[in-house]
Amino acid sequence: MASDFWLVAGLGNPGRKYEGTRHNMGFMVADVLAERWSVTLSDHKGLAELGKGIMRLDGRAMKFFLAKPLTYMNDSGNAVSSICNYYDIEPDHVVAIHDDMDLDFGRIKVKAGGSAGGHNGIRSIDKSLGTNKYARVRMGTGHAARGPHAHENTVNWVLGGFSGAQRKELPDFLADGADAAETIMFSGLAEAQERFNGR
Repeated sequence: MASDFWLVAGLGNPGRKYEGTRHNMGFMVADVLAERWSVTLSDHKGLAELGKGIMRLDGRAMKFFLAKPLTYMNDSGNAVSSICNYYDIEPDHVVAIHDDMDLDFGRIKVKAGGSAGGHNGIRSIDKSLGTNKYARVRMGTGHAARGPHAHENTVNWVLGGFSGAQRKELPDFLADGADAAETIMFSGLAEAQERFNGR
């Protein structure tokens, strides 16, 4: 029988070099959730930092695992599928939180299914789970300059830091991302989309 636990996976790259970069937006939201719900993360098979907690909202309780894959972004699926297999968590109880260049900084889009949109972490999870039918909280970073060096610009952009103005807004933005994950779990995808996608 499938577990009633949820898995919330914040995507990013491990190591000091990547701390505070746009590509680590998922890690940052996971940190907010860990602090909010007193979750302590420890090693899961060398694939992820993983912790267990209970969210209590509106008189209800929701059991969940919180993960920060240590596989580097492109192999995020190895960590997510390992946790799902180990704890018998179905894809419809998975929430992946990740950066998204197709959204302006400060915008959040909640979705399930659909294409990976060029995001290698999502592509990896789709492949490892064998489905794209899990929830995603897309955290907007804005887009790199296009043109002749588009690929190089993109790499530098996602692995770059935030502007001073964005850093001021970041705590509220990350809190909104955490709220979006909670809303999916407690109220469902449609409610979360209505609340966050139109902002």
